[in-house]
Amino acid sequence: MDNADLSQGQSVEEPSKIEPMSSRARMALARIEDWAISVSLGLMMALPLLEIVLRRFNTGISGSAELLQHLVLFVAMLGGAIAARENRLLSLSTFTAFLKGSWAAVASGVSASFALFVTVVIGIGCFKFISTEGIGDSAVFWGISGWAVMAIMPVGFALLAIRIVWFSASSWKGRWVPLAASAALIVFATYPFDEVESFVWPLLILLILATVAGSPLYVAIGGAALIMNWGWSGYFPEERVSITIETQAQTLYGFISNPLLVTLPLFTLAGYFLAQGHSSKRLIRLIQSIFGGVRGGAVIVTVLVCAFFTTFTGASGVTILALGGLLMPVLQSAGYNERSSIGMLTGAGSLGVLFPPCLPLILYAVVATNTKLVSLSLKDVFLGGAIPGALLVVMTIIWGVWKQPQASVDQTPIDWTEVGKAFVGALGELFLPIVALFALFSGFATPIEAASVSAFYAFTVYLVDAKRVRRVSVRAELPTMMAECGLLVGGVLLILGVAMGLTDYLIFAMIPDRMVEWAQASIESKYLFLLALNGALILVGCLMDIFSAIIVIVPLIVPLGVVFGIDPVHLGIIFLANLQLGYLTPPIGMNLFLASYRFGKPMSVVIKASLPLLLVFIIGVILITYIPFLTTWLPGLLQK
Repeated sequence: MDNADLSQGQSVEEPSKIEPMSSRARMALARIEDWAISVSLGLMMALPLLEIVLRRFNTGISGSAELLQHLVLFVAMLGGAIAARENRLLSLSTFTAFLKGSWAAVASGVSASFALFVTVVIGIGCFKFISTEGIGDSAVFWGISGWAVMAIMPVGFALLAIRIVWFSASSWKGRWVPLAASAALIVFATYPFDEVESFVWPLLILLILATVAGSPLYVAIGGAALIMNWGWSGYFPEERVSITIETQAQTLYGFISNPLLVTLPLFTLAGYFLAQGHSSKRLIRLIQSIFGGVRGGAVIVTVLVCAFFTTFTGASGVTILALGGLLMPVLQSAGYNERSSIGMLTGAGSLGVLFPPCLPLILYAVVATNTKLVSLSLKDVFLGGAIPGALLVVMTIIWGVWKQPQASVDQTPIDWTEVGKAFVGALGELFLPIVALFALFSGFATPIEAASVSAFYAFTVYLVDAKRVRRVSVRAELPTMMAECGLLVGGVLLILGVAMGLTDYLIFAMIPDRMVEWAQASIESKYLFLLALNGALILVGCLMDIFSAIIVIVPLIVPLGVVFGIDPVHLGIIFLANLQLGYLTPPIGMNLFLASYRFGKPMSVVIKASLPLLLVFIIGVILITYIPFLTTWLPGLLQK
């Protein structure tokens, strides 16, 4: 995502004001990191393809599954370090963007102090975890010891810590503040107090202040997990710290090395290949050549292109930032005023979340299955989201058609020559979803192999575009683009890994069981439960990014869904549709901040512009919630 993305960590000082580090060493390290993550993503794409070919000869690559899992771990940690290097770690706070002078310096010191504390503690936990007998010294694949491949965990957190300190201030005088404050917090946390429960809330309040001041999202979630596990789990003083930090590290490793998570970076890579290859321009040309001469044609173009790109990138923020500048003129040339155009783009950016193979669908299937209460296949979740996703797309288009001023409608006959040229130009992009879904649903490939096929196909489209259309150097462009992809994937996976520590604590504290007991005693109707769930999830969508929300909230609501007899696929689509709605909900919906930045408009203007589409989405979410047939029909049909 763009560095100016307001959903991400903001440096109080612009990078240009930061004094240069020892230039050559820093640039050399950056090049090594970019190439390392590019090669890792390339291997992740190539290994499943080789498995497909070798399976024809009744053979395969020994240890490839384990290698793929640890490549995900490598990409997660190195991608997080690259995000820190670029000062682009994901954050919830936008507060620091409005601070100046000494207030900005104070906010930077507070956020960096807690960020450094949490990062160092988790890094030490990772080192202790991989040093444990039977873990680091055992072979993982090809005779390579666990220590050799897991060392990226403490190394990654060390790089994060160094870069957090570096960006905390413009001089070493200011950087000593987080160093001293984090050291004091570590000394406090490791002191063998007999009783620490009374310290938990003060520390959580400090964490909240640091989050508001701009601490990265992984710090907010990981810090909460560490504090609650340290203070409320009842460990003996002499084992309190070691168990807390090693548990966090073990959970991080266990989740990120989940086999199905390999699909997440691969589908994201496919989306980046498309974006780099200017696929959006070709798709806009094709759809506009077909629908440009009909009423609402510009909205059809906008909605379909946004849905397509969000489906393959998994992040509505990328869609708004990348396509906003391209699609705004399309809407305004069709007669939509600036306010309506901003509202349409703000809402349309999240429309692809329910379409396969969007990343939130994959992640929901992984996390829900990990609860051991339900068993979900990717196919069922993908099929379950298709009709609800189409419903929201159609409703958005209907609103856009109705909103277009009558006087601006210039209906012209279709130029079939232009359609033919645009179709040929966009043929590569049009086949991508067909290739992805065929590989997944035909039985030809496993989910990981289907993701690999999709990424390789998108890579082929990118190569053709780079060599024949744009005529650019692939060697010069590709590592930068893949490093950008690794940055996004790593930042997300880092958040997911530490979020599992919070989830594990909530399960250890029996929070889901207590919620089930309360719901059974207080809510008699299934439909009343769904209404309460909708309200709670919209609030979650405002406050949390979709990926961390899945990790933390899904294990809490799946037991409730089982108790009230809600199909787990239906529950997942309800969950994701509500989070999608939360992106638009004032005053802190994430898409509102992104659109405010992208179009240079005050939040008040963006909120007013988005209200009509917010109402459209609310109606759609109600239909998805209370008509389960929309979600369950396709999975049920293909199971017969």
